[in-house]
Amino acid sequence: METPVVERIVTVVGEHGLHLRPAERFSRLAMSFESEIEVVCDGVCVDAKSIINVLTLGAAPGAELRLKASGADANEAVDALVRLVQSDFDHQQITSRGAAADGSP
Repeated sequence: METPVVERIVTVVGEHGLHLRPAERFSRLAMSFESEIEVVCDGVCVDAKSIINVLTLGAAPGAELRLKASGADANEAVDALVRLVQSDFDHQQITSRGAAADGSP
């Protein structure tokens, strides 16, 4: 049976965009899920679990990110990543499976 793909579009908020610290938070949260997760910005598609790849997107404030995930926890993964982006990467607000996005308990 084929695993469905979950896709959502979210807009980068805040005045700094997806720079180093938000990219690290984004990738760390993505790594906490089993699903394969990709992020697309301006036609460039990268592995969401790679901080270097996420940084190469250069997503400025107002950029649209298309999040695509496939796997057992795809819905949960995309929902958590959307919340993270919408919160302007406030890792204290977003959790994955009961843990903070920064990996702390």
